[in-house]
Amino acid sequence: MKIEKNEILVYKRLLNDFFSGKCAAKAGLLERRGAENPLITGLEYDSREVKAGNIYFALPGLHVDGHAFIDAAVKSGAAVIVHQNELAEYAKGIVYIRVKDSRFAMSPIADAFYDSPSQSMIVIGVTGTEGKSTTVYLIAQLIRFAGYSAGFISTVMHGDGISDRWNPEHQTTPEALTVHRLLARMRDTGAKAAVIEASSHGLSKKTNRLGDVIFDVGVMTNVTHEHLEFHGTWEQYRSDKAELFRSLDNPQESHIKLKQNNNGAGNLPVPSFGVVNIDDPSASYFAETTRHKTFTYSVHGGDADLSVRLIESGAEGNWYEIHSAISDENIIIRDKLPGAFNAANVMASLLVVSNLFAIDIKELAAFVPRLKPVRGRMTAIIKGQPFETLVDYAHTPSSFETIFPPLRERLNNCGGRIITLFGSAGERDTKKRPEQGRIAAKWSDIVILSDEDPRGEKPMDILEDIAGGCEAREGAGRKTRGKDLFLIPGRPEAIRKAFSLARKGDIVLLLGKGHENSIIYANETMPYDEIAEAEKALEEMGF
Repeated sequence: MKIEKNEILVYKRLLNDFFSGKCAAKAGLLERRGAENPLITGLEYDSREVKAGNIYFALPGLHVDGHAFIDAAVKSGAAVIVHQNELAEYAKGIVYIRVKDSRFAMSPIADAFYDSPSQSMIVIGVTGTEGKSTTVYLIAQLIRFAGYSAGFISTVMHGDGISDRWNPEHQTTPEALTVHRLLARMRDTGAKAAVIEASSHGLSKKTNRLGDVIFDVGVMTNVTHEHLEFHGTWEQYRSDKAELFRSLDNPQESHIKLKQNNNGAGNLPVPSFGVVNIDDPSASYFAETTRHKTFTYSVHGGDADLSVRLIESGAEGNWYEIHSAISDENIIIRDKLPGAFNAANVMASLLVVSNLFAIDIKELAAFVPRLKPVRGRMTAIIKGQPFETLVDYAHTPSSFETIFPPLRERLNNCGGRIITLFGSAGERDTKKRPEQGRIAAKWSDIVILSDEDPRGEKPMDILEDIAGGCEAREGAGRKTRGKDLFLIPGRPEAIRKAFSLARKGDIVLLLGKGHENSIIYANETMPYDEIAEAEKALEEMGF
């Protein structure tokens, strides 16, 4: 039985109806205590969110252990406790399910509880170090323009096929409970397709967030140095991302999924395939992990199914000519997505939708000017100020190398400067910090370092790590503190410093926070909106 309440899908199912046999085996069942068969009203891993009839998953964590909150969950009405550690005591009337790994078990249990929603839709996964959120959003929009209902899950937003909502979390791929709940919502609102931003964390077998999602299409945007604090090595990071392409070959029900054509008459089988950025050195690695056909694209004129021949980029978007090896013709494309790198995201999206729905690339290209950018991705702040202000989520060395060159080329024609403000996340990959500083110093005239999400680290320690890279550059790129290098932890103060230094014709880049709505410190999570803060600062200056 299922009901809708406040636009949130709620399921109520007897435990034994979904947790048995295949589900129990996939969840790694070790022991079950309690003969009861309670009515389950929902799934939670945060004890503070538990309600009567819920299953509570006790998860081991970096700072806290969910096993310590089992009593709190029971007092809040939890009917079932899923745990991996032995417990000192067991409450009467509660079902206890001990598994090998509580986090891993969430995926198969959630999939079963929500009736395997990914089996009922076309599911596209997008992985990569950069470009994931934008590509997910572009694919979903193109599918909708093609006449189908599509939902999506990304770092920035979630969409169920009817309405889109901001993602309140700093998590690219949500935990498995959320993934399957969102997919169930899409299915039950009639979505024909779901597009999922598949992070390396989400694809890793350690978290298993996407382990029970049946993917039909895998997209790889690029793979560069990131998240080694979690994966350990770059090789493991790349391998975890490639799980998306390996999953296309798993024995699964995806090959019997059906979709209606544009006019609703008849059904067509759903093909499985991959899409890769051939400019990336790992393109062949991903293509070789699946037996299915892999389509390719290139921004640098490479030998690919879609390849850019000419491109002109401006503040309001791009004009480019691509060659389609599929139809052996050149196609002119105009988008309204600031940043030349978006040509890659557009081509990936065209390949996905064209091959899923048998629509000619040239026909789909007509929709590209209607594509909306993602909030916080090269978002222009315009308040009448004489300098350009851009907010972007770029926070890795490779993303810096992507966004800076075209901006510098554009400014070389008018003599403007680049003023860059950014930071680096605490309790994350520390090796990238000096590299961020080196690249920013190379392309920027002024660098201002500020908080991103320090978490448990001291903010100034993080900024010093980055500053080392700024100060280590040779020649003109070397930055000097107090002159063209400033360390200002408080983000609002740092933004005002950047604006105070800006002159007519300059570009002020605010990087790293993008769409996010908070800054995470050791003892608090401070509400924060980069775009709103930039607008406020400009208004204070009289613009």
